[in-house]
Order: sequence, then structure tokens, then C-alpha cells
Amino acid sequence: MYQLLMTGYMGWTGTRGTMNRTRVFEYTADILKERFKPGGVMGTLDVAGVRGIPALFAGETYGDQPQFVRLGSITNVTTVGNDYQVEYVYDTDVPPITQARLIQLAPELAIEDWEFSRNHWAIKDVDLYRVLLKSGIKPPPREPTVFQLAPPPIDENLISVMMPFAANFAGVYTAIQGVAAQLGMTCQRADDIWIHTHIIQDVVSLISKAKVVICDLSGRNPNVFYEAGIAHAIGAEVILISQHQTDVPFDLQHIRYINYLPNAEGIVALAANLKRRLQTVTGRS
Repeated sequence: MYQLLMTGYMGWTGTRGTMNRTRVFEYTADILKERFKPGGVMGTLDVAGVRGIPALFAGETYGDQPQFVRLGSITNVTTVGNDYQVEYVYDTDVPPITQARLIQLAPELAIEDWEFSRNHWAIKDVDLYRVLLKSGIKPPPREPTVFQLAPPPIDENLISVMMPFAANFAGVYTAIQGVAAQLGMTCQRADDIWIHTHIIQDVVSLISKAKVVICDLSGRNPNVFYEAGIAHAIGAEVILISQHQTDVPFDLQHIRYINYLPNAEGIVALAANLKRRLQTVTGRS
């Protein structure tokens, strides 16, 4: 998942700001520069790609007075002479973050020291919301009305799997179970349990207590999309898999996922890729 870092001379204090095009994507990995501005050519900025990516709007560090950073997203970018004119909105559910606190989190956010005193725009391959949630910076909770959100302690050995309940996915689930067993973990799907009267409560409870949530987006199943949204919203560690790139919704295409073919060879490859990802996420070997 990506994040944007926007730093401006006197900060971002309204709904619109400008950035010199020569300073766009400074302190950004080459692979991300190519992804969002192919060839570095003027006029090739992927505006649709950067819209909606979580962004930090900060001012350049100056003076002794307290400075604050706001979290939001870009809504539009237009070219004005040598500048990009950026329209944006703040996330009003997230309170302002002190610049001093952001500097403390800089290593986890892949932000370099000089970025706080440089007017620029950068993209990082970092899950911004996960870092903020882990650090205790989060919006005030709102109680859901459809289900109860009272997560039990995380089960470090549990993987929850969200996928279509169809016979042609049996081999995929078996492969996931096999990978889990190799790592000393177990798998569960919602159809493996029946605790609450309403299935959605079983689903939420399973997502909440799992160490990792695997969501198979193949077939654009609306239930899986809904479950993936719940998992992301509560800050779960989510691994997305899909048989087809076109099955990954636009809002999730900036998140890395594992693509696999629905045949014997493809499922073997899925198991290998999934094992590597799970080892990274869980620290198991």
C-alpha cells in the first residue's frame, strides 16, 4: 500500500496548494516514479492513480512553534505553468498530528531526515494507516450497527480465509491449509464455524481474532469484497489473492496482491508465493 508525503513552504492550510513539477516524486523510489509518472515526462502524471492514496500534508520545519500535519487525500491535480495545482481534502476523523510525532515515526514511514525541510511531494511504499494505528494515532471509534465489534485477543496461529463458497475453490483452500500447516498455523473459513445466530457476526469475529486474513477476490464476489473492507477497517493484516487482475477493484489496485492461475501448476505457485508472504508477515520460517 502506498502513501503520499506533501511538504509545503508554509504548510497546507486550505483545500488547494501548488507544487513545482521538478519537486514532484523527490525521495521516491524509481519504480514508483515510473509507476505514477512514466518516463518522467511532463504531462504523464497518473492523476487517477494518486487520487485517494492516503496523504500526509506537512509544512517545512521552521522556528520553534508547534507544527501540525494533517492526513487526507488528493482529489485532483492540474498543470499550471511549471507547477502542479493540487486539490485535496483532510480526513476529519483523524486529528492533527504534531510534526514532532511524525518525525519520530519517520523510519517506519520511509521518510528521510531532509524531507522535513524540503518543499516536495513523495510517494512511499508504506501502509500509512497501519503505522498510525500501531502508534496509537487513530480516529475515535464508531460503533457498527450491523454487527458488534468487540475483537477477542489475536490468535497468533490463526489464518482466516475469505473466499467464495464454491466447489472450484476447494483446491485453493486446501493449498492455503497446507501452507498454514507448514508454518505451524491453522486456517478457518466462516463456514467452518457456527457460533452466532447471524453469520456476519461469525465472520467479523473470525477476522478480528486472526493473525492474518487472506481474501480471494476472484470472481468479484461481493461478500469477499465486504469482508476485505471490514478487515482493512479494523487494521488486520490482509493478504489479497486473485485469479484475474480485472477482479481487483480500482480502490484496491494500489495494494500488492498475489495473482494465480486456477490450475494445478498455478495453485502450486500460489502456495509458494503465499508461504513467502506469510513468512514475512508472521516472522515464521
